[in-house]
Amino acid sequence: MSDHGAPGQIDTSRPHPARMYDYYLGGKDHYEVDLQAAAHVLEVYPGIKTCARTNRSFMHRATRWLAAEAGIRQFLDIGTGIPTEPNLHQVAQQVAPDARIVYTDNDPIVLTHAQALLRSTPQGRTAYIQADVREPGRIMSAPELGDTLDLSQPIALSLNALLHFVPDEFKPYEIVQRMLEPLAPGSYLVLSHCTPDFDPATWEKVVEIYRQGGIPAQVRSRKEVEEFFTGLELVEPGVEVPHRWKPDAEAAAATVTDAEVSFWAGVARKP
Repeated sequence: MSDHGAPGQIDTSRPHPARMYDYYLGGKDHYEVDLQAAAHVLEVYPGIKTCARTNRSFMHRATRWLAAEAGIRQFLDIGTGIPTEPNLHQVAQQVAPDARIVYTDNDPIVLTHAQALLRSTPQGRTAYIQADVREPGRIMSAPELGDTLDLSQPIALSLNALLHFVPDEFKPYEIVQRMLEPLAPGSYLVLSHCTPDFDPATWEKVVEIYRQGGIPAQVRSRKEVEEFFTGLELVEPGVEVPHRWKPDAEAAAATVTDAEVSFWAGVARKP
């Protein structure tokens, strides 16, 4: 595939998690280096595509629930990834056409696709910030964020399939707290995270493949994932495998095992 006219920006010498995730979801925006790393993961963990699809389905249901049931009209999605329809803003604006969404990712290839993320309804608005979750101050002070979202009103902070790429050395719990701090009461944290709880041996191999590709990775137990929600009010059913978090008919009918999915997911409200 081409580099979408951005030579020198997109690093094709080593894999990137956004492009590997694109491959797992059946997309076409990845390079040979991503394909090779993804093939290694598939060898040791054949359930990875099921895992990616199940997590994506959770994001859709959580976003729909936040817009329809919690009345949220503002979303900050970090670690957006390569657009795969329906994107978060399409799900939110289907419920609430006036919803506003800010997307953030650190891979230049996502920037080349940002137009797909910026096709908002006339009533709503979307914006894109190229930034790394490890720089929460930069994200929260970005002009694009201030121009699009009203920090005095509730915002849903969406961190889907992201924090397993933020090992403890980067202080992920502090990062989450720093992003939640300026958000108004009534805001929400949406989070999903890979876990070794159901198959530790396999996940040790998966993490090693990512690390060998130069991608920092650290999977976490349910207890460690629950810690991200400290000080928040968890929405029922709490921290759960994503296919059992408020399942719709499609999720309820899916025949997936917890080990195939190997994720924890949750949504919680800032009091």
